[in-house]
Amino acid sequence: MIAGMSDTAEDVTDTAVRDGRPGADDEPVPTLRERRIAAWRGAPRVLARLGFVAPLKERLALLEAAGSVYDLDEMSDVYGGGVVEALEKRVADVLGTEAAAFFPTGTMAQQVALRCWAGRTGDPRVALHALSHPEVHERNAFSEVGGLRPVRVTDEPRPPTAAEVRDFEEPFGALMLELPLRDAGFVLPTWEELTEVVDAAREREAVVHFDGARLWECTEHFGRPLEEIAGLADSVYVSFYKSLDAYGGAALAGPATLVEEARAWRHRYGGNVFQQFPTVLSALVGLERELPRLPEYVTHARVVAAALREGLAAGGLPWFRVHPEVPHTHDFQVWLPYDAEVAEEAAIRAAEETGNALFANHWGPKGPGLSCTEVYVRAAGLEWTAGDVRTAAVEFARRLTGGNAR
Repeated sequence: MIAGMSDTAEDVTDTAVRDGRPGADDEPVPTLRERRIAAWRGAPRVLARLGFVAPLKERLALLEAAGSVYDLDEMSDVYGGGVVEALEKRVADVLGTEAAAFFPTGTMAQQVALRCWAGRTGDPRVALHALSHPEVHERNAFSEVGGLRPVRVTDEPRPPTAAEVRDFEEPFGALMLELPLRDAGFVLPTWEELTEVVDAAREREAVVHFDGARLWECTEHFGRPLEEIAGLADSVYVSFYKSLDAYGGAALAGPATLVEEARAWRHRYGGNVFQQFPTVLSALVGLERELPRLPEYVTHARVVAAALREGLAAGGLPWFRVHPEVPHTHDFQVWLPYDAEVAEEAAIRAAEETGNALFANHWGPKGPGLSCTEVYVRAAGLEWTAGDVRTAAVEFARRLTGGNAR
């Protein structure tokens, strides 16, 4: 699964395309997904060289740096000790919270956090956005497993407003805010808007929980350090693989009493894994290597987005949208008036024929004749100048339209 695809399983029953190459009748025909991954891996230039679609030997190489972040002469972890405790302390320090607990998945971490809060408030209702991760990608886990009752504050493709929270017609015990709101385009409110939304929830005597899977990326947009951002909420969840390129894992951070209760529920949910040192060490490496570079990626994503708009326009596309126009994080969306299969085929061909994988991610349908993809910018993208992006965008547009670029 290429980065930027949905967290749910991608449809792999794509209509197979032979890419114009002759072959035996019984030769397996690769799907668009298989061709896209092969093109991304083979392209000399990509905007993000993300680890989790790399060969295993490359992923294992990440641990070569483990000795620089933890004493490898120490005994391994057993049910959450040792290196796991070291990661938990590091996360609490970075976010400025009293404590943190490691979880194997964010789905588990957030269910635990919000059921703990429900026990404290006496209200199982969780106010959230209709496009938030639990509503879109977790098979109704809050209600089916966690005993929670999600209530949707808004379904508009933007963060909820203070007025929507303050005037919502149902009571709720907790407000969950996804920062950034991925399925709306990795969008964030302004700092003032965020503080107003938090204040509105507190006026209703509700607790505030941040779904901060990508919170690490938000400092550039808000102009605030992580401690100040996390400090607005009563609890925060963060992911280790979405921004930091770790093998997986998540953490729940907040008051020591909440985290202690969360550890008990982690055990009940089956999350107290015997040994987790490979994942935990990869998270420590990510905090050391990637976290300091994220503001640089965000800044360059804005260069990439601007150049992309110029190139798509020069390539003669009748309509397109780069959203947000100025990215809030190092991830953003591109919308096109073409079926997803058509856009994906053009992106694959451009990568195969030019060696520049501008669009390496899945194109998803958003309506008749309308598709969308996500663009990620990481360390590999820093090698692209604005001119490089513009040229690659023109090449893509030429293959998409079948015309001659201006």
